[in-house]
Amino acid sequence: MRNSENSATVRSTVLAVAVGAMIGLGGIMLTAAMLAVSPRQAAATPQFAQQTKLPCGQCHANPAGGGKLKSFGQKFKDKGNKL
Repeated sequence: MRNSENSATVRSTVLAVAVGAMIGLGGIMLTAAMLAVSPRQAAATPQFAQQTKLPCGQCHANPAGGGKLKSFGQKFKDKGNKL
């Protein structure tokens, strides 16, 4: 009888540790995902924003700049980066 009680206790402990590890890993993965998709403020002022005194979002779909251009940004590019 004592062996079966010890065996059940060991199984319960192993199960509790495994569940705790899975919850901890899930929390880490959730935090990493949130950090990966959270918006970031630009660390530097791009050349054209300094030149034109316009925000990056004036030309770019992404307000932080970079990536796809809006129609205004495409016209700016087509004109040799001049207003």
